[in-house]
Amino acid sequence: MWRTKPELPEKLNLCFTAIRFPILGRAADHGFLWPIARALAKRGHSVTVLAWKNPQGKTLIKQDGVTAYFLGQDKPYSLRDFPQVVFSKFSELHEQNPFHLVHSIDASGYEVGMRRRSFGVAMAYGVDATQMSQLFSILGMSQESLGSLLRTSLALVYKFLTTFYGKDRKLLKTADALFVTSPQQQIILERYYLYPDYKTHRVPYGIEIGDLSPREKSDELRQKLGLPPDAQTVVTITDMTELAEVKNLLVAFEKVAIKKPSARLIIVGHGPLRFAIETEMLNLVLGSRVIFTGTVTNQLLPDYISVADIFVNLSSRTTGLEPSILEAMAQEKVVIGSEVSAIATIVEDGSDGYLVRPADTVSLSSLMLKIFADPELTQNMGEAARKKVIDLFDTDKMVNQTLLAYYRTLIRQAGYRSPRVTEHNNSSQNLFSQLRT
Repeated sequence: MWRTKPELPEKLNLCFTAIRFPILGRAADHGFLWPIARALAKRGHSVTVLAWKNPQGKTLIKQDGVTAYFLGQDKPYSLRDFPQVVFSKFSELHEQNPFHLVHSIDASGYEVGMRRRSFGVAMAYGVDATQMSQLFSILGMSQESLGSLLRTSLALVYKFLTTFYGKDRKLLKTADALFVTSPQQQIILERYYLYPDYKTHRVPYGIEIGDLSPREKSDELRQKLGLPPDAQTVVTITDMTELAEVKNLLVAFEKVAIKKPSARLIIVGHGPLRFAIETEMLNLVLGSRVIFTGTVTNQLLPDYISVADIFVNLSSRTTGLEPSILEAMAQEKVVIGSEVSAIATIVEDGSDGYLVRPADTVSLSSLMLKIFADPELTQNMGEAARKKVIDLFDTDKMVNQTLLAYYRTLIRQAGYRSPRVTEHNNSSQNLFSQLRT
């Protein structure tokens, strides 16, 4: 006897897993998660989040239809235990109300993914679940010389072999779908990670555009930071875990400070390499020109971005779109990003921002001086940057693309059949119609 496949449900029971899940904050890590989760819940889908901790110190937050459990809050676990803790909580919740699909933004859902068949769920990961970001970090530090290119090539081969065979290959075997943010990531996954292209979904996750009203420069914050009235400012945000990224910016800014004595570099963030970065700053005799703010809450980050004339983020370690750069673009700032990071798929060099190789300090310093010398260029580029972000990161568009990927994954991997379009509401009809194309 042939068993009829169940019809794809219109309303899904979804589980997100992520170490960081910010409920508040426009420029937070994985800042796209909250608006996506909230929008899914608004459309009638059941959304549960399993995360690590939150600044509010709560173990459970229910907000706008989303239920978020923070499993590391006030518990004697270490972060390396998180995947197993996620598995235990998921098992408990799944028994009460079975999930259709799990979307693990990082590798925290791996233990669930290994047992997805027995749970009867489909498993999707974000590209941050892999260690691909380490490859982009190595690419970002290369220079245009034969010796540097050879060293970079050897480092890339070694890092790929160790990360792919050490962890990524096992994880990808548990993935029914993988979400990426750029064509470059999709190509790398297919060619080098041997991951099927039809299982890869490109959704340009960014930030919630509904709250991206431009902010005026805060005179109070400028006074707090000790900025001269005529100061032209460069702002960067860093977790201070990679010395080379910040060192390159300091070296480039030294040339700017010589020609523009009133210029200031504001470094937002804190991390394990703070002392080493401060040492580099002192060696370059930039003590009075560089301002360290320390840790700043997600709610206040937009205020610090607002005082910038130029916003720089040279990180190539992330495989996603940096929310802080998108925030700066939305605030009509001139942004400078890494040409080997995912932001290169958003920024059009010379039109709505600039792209440089992080190790090219000469080009970086020349760019900053050029921007400072041309206020009209700054205004026009800032306006173009804001328009780019507003046009691209429409929450409804991101949710539609995400749902379409979920539905396709469930049909392909979980044994559901395509629904009859006429039986569903207009929003679902449009998505279900696309499943047939």
